[in-house]
Amino acid sequence: MKYLKIQTDQTADFEALKNAFLQMKGVESVEIIDDENPESELKKAFHKTKEQFKKGDYETLVNDIFDILTKK
Repeated sequence: MKYLKIQTDQTADFEALKNAFLQMKGVESVEIIDDENPESELKKAFHKTKEQFKKGDYETLVNDIFDILTKK
């Protein structure tokens, strides 16, 4: 899987950008990440852990949280 990082200013219409990218062939999903608020990513990771705990997928859980904490 490959990722595309786009930096925008505060006036960008994020929903319009998201919808435009979702219309492109080969784009499976679009996620808006706020680098100014990394806590939101951490919250998403913890929310995702509920299913991972149920499935016993501890390795992926630890890797996801480690990636978020070590990301610049």
